[in-house]
Amino acid sequence: MTTQDLIDKIGLKPLSKFEHRNVDGVFISDMISDVMAGAKSGNLWLTVQTHKSIVPAANLVDVAAIVITSGKEVPQETIALASKYNIGILCTGLPTFELVGKLYASGLSPNNPLK
Repeated sequence: MTTQDLIDKIGLKPLSKFEHRNVDGVFISDMISDVMAGAKSGNLWLTVQTHKSIVPAANLVDVAAIVITSGKEVPQETIALASKYNIGILCTGLPTFELVGKLYASGLSPNNPLK
C-alpha cells in the first residue's frame, strides 16, 4: 500500500510536497522520543503534534509519512520544512482511534516495537 492509496481510500489530505512511498505499518505516538526509538522505516506515523520538530524525527526514522489526526492545524513553517526534506505530512479530521480502525480495515497493522 502507498501513501497515495491511503489518500484515495481514506481521504487523507496531503499538506506538504513529497514523493509517495510504500507504507508497511503504523506507529502511533505523540512523543518524539518514542518515535525515534520505536518507529520503523516505512511506517505511517500518527500524531496530534504539529510543531516543526516532528520533521527531523520523521526524517531520522525514515517514516513513509506523518499523519496529523483530530483536525489539528499544522503551522506553515512545519509544512514548509517537511516539503524541503520530502517528508509527507497528511492530515485528517478523524480522531486517532477512528483512523486506526480504517487503516487496519485497509490491511495495515500496527508496528509492534516489542517484536
